[in-house]
Amino acid sequence: MREMQERVYAARGAQYLLLKAPPASGKSRALMYVALDKLHRQGIGKVIIAVPEKVIASSFKKANLIEEGFFVDWEPNLKYNLCIPGGESGKVQTFLQFLESNEKILICTHATLRFAFGEIGGEKFNNTLLAIDEFHHVSVDGDNQLGELLRSVMVHSNVHIMAMTGSYFRGDSVPVLLPEDEAKFTKITYNYYEQLNGYEYLKSLGIGYHFYQGRYTSAIQEVLDTDKKTILHIPHVRSGESTKDKEREVDTILDMIGNVTGQNPDTGVIYIERHGDRKIIKVADLVNDNSVERDKIVNYLRQIKDRDDIDLIIALGMAKEGFDWPFCEHALTIGYRGSLTEIIQIIGRCTRDSWGKVHAQFTNLIAQPDAEDDKVKESVNNMLKAITCSLLMEQVLAPHIHFSPKLSDEDKARAGEFKISGFKEPSSARVKDIIESDLNDLKAAILQNDAITHAISGQIDPEILNKELIPKIIKIKYPDLSEQEVEEVRQHVVVDSVIKNGEVKTVGDQRFIRMAGQFINIDDLHIDLIDRINPFQRAYEILSKTVTPQVLKLIQEAVAVTRIQFSDEEILTLWPKIQLFTKTAGRAPDLNSTDPAERLMAEAVAFIKRKRQEAGL
Repeated sequence: MREMQERVYAARGAQYLLLKAPPASGKSRALMYVALDKLHRQGIGKVIIAVPEKVIASSFKKANLIEEGFFVDWEPNLKYNLCIPGGESGKVQTFLQFLESNEKILICTHATLRFAFGEIGGEKFNNTLLAIDEFHHVSVDGDNQLGELLRSVMVHSNVHIMAMTGSYFRGDSVPVLLPEDEAKFTKITYNYYEQLNGYEYLKSLGIGYHFYQGRYTSAIQEVLDTDKKTILHIPHVRSGESTKDKEREVDTILDMIGNVTGQNPDTGVIYIERHGDRKIIKVADLVNDNSVERDKIVNYLRQIKDRDDIDLIIALGMAKEGFDWPFCEHALTIGYRGSLTEIIQIIGRCTRDSWGKVHAQFTNLIAQPDAEDDKVKESVNNMLKAITCSLLMEQVLAPHIHFSPKLSDEDKARAGEFKISGFKEPSSARVKDIIESDLNDLKAAILQNDAITHAISGQIDPEILNKELIPKIIKIKYPDLSEQEVEEVRQHVVVDSVIKNGEVKTVGDQRFIRMAGQFINIDDLHIDLIDRINPFQRAYEILSKTVTPQVLKLIQEAVAVTRIQFSDEEILTLWPKIQLFTKTAGRAPDLNSTDPAERLMAEAVAFIKRKRQEAGL
């Protein structure tokens, strides 16, 4: 077993297990070990595995585990793999037959599970292990059917549950589980840093952002390297980046690569003779709406064994969660992704360990904001969310650092430890569990908050960010925490972000960390000092290095505008002054002016523009 799988197997006796580990870390195999132990040694009668997409079911195909030293093989009956083409009514009937049969293992989609639950209710899950892959599809929202199903089976049966996810947070910021339900789960957390350290071949992960103007199809050649095994996700047809003709977009990309020489009628693989060297590039088109043709290529992709079997996969809504192509080394995504959950799932497509792959790369090609575009505010906020993902990934790729209170001047930190005056240790098991298991997911929830997005650029005082905005988000995510517990979690979030994003230097026997432009002796760290630092400043630095000064200025102004408010009376009073200034100076007032009066006029102009845009004028 891999290290993560050993941890999971050690907790196999728990009734409710929650595994949080990166995509491609081996969660499917970990489930097999636990499920077989429950079937053969814990008296559990059946195992039901639910996945969000049919293609993911291939992760649970037959496996010869005895050869690897386990006590029994994984041998699901193909009849009860319901992730096959066909209507739900027939699959639900097979699901019901399974419950009455002597068969032990069933694999289905989340949808089939929901339909079957509607027929039988929660009581039928007695003496069953219910495994839910991509568990972030569950939520406490009353309209979330998977969440309602989970709550029902936990109340009305003695079901065992194994929940697995690479990102225990959602794009809509709705909690996955109620705090009282989450507390029932035994949690196993395994992060990207641990995963990469345990790999034999893959040793690094890169994240890059590239900006284009006009159509993305005119810029894609700059970032698409057909010598790298790539999954290319084109934008959704309802997004601003889409041309609204997805088939033509695919054709344009194919023509850009080279000349199409044919398509295998049995597998659906497209062959392209590349411009220049005439190398044959094998392409899978998952954008095609023809279900027969798409099923051909999906079936082919499930059976890939060799690095040369495919070179490029072009997808739209598919090939994200759980999609298994170990040779993929580049995940290229076109357009903004507002959800960090989606981004991390896409990144996971290229982070499987495979021979010949030492580096994996995620690239996001996104539209450069246009000052004349009425939707500039939306574009800027989306871009900031995308950029903050790189910060998030830096966090999960960083090694664990232990933070503890500094009790006296003689209390020195050891290697890998930071002693901080005024720092609060966890006062409860609940806080300790959040810090040990949920910190990265909590940061993701914080980074997706619009108020935090505005704060990243320095438009909000760091102490307001740290002491007011972050605690509010913690309270929303963990409403069961007391004020003291919220403060303990808040301190760990802020300290962890500031320290991991700081530059540490050792001089003699002393260590210094660079914060807010100056080096501070680590032995002199105090929580009040850290609270005066923007913990997400690193994201703004990434943004500053990525875009041109002109675009950065536009972003600063657009973010600032969202915070500006004026009454009608104030605008009427300022308008004559604005007209006079513009006539006298020969330019509009500047938001970055050092003159407070000019800055106020500039804010009024920005406010008027925003109101006109909102009114469609």
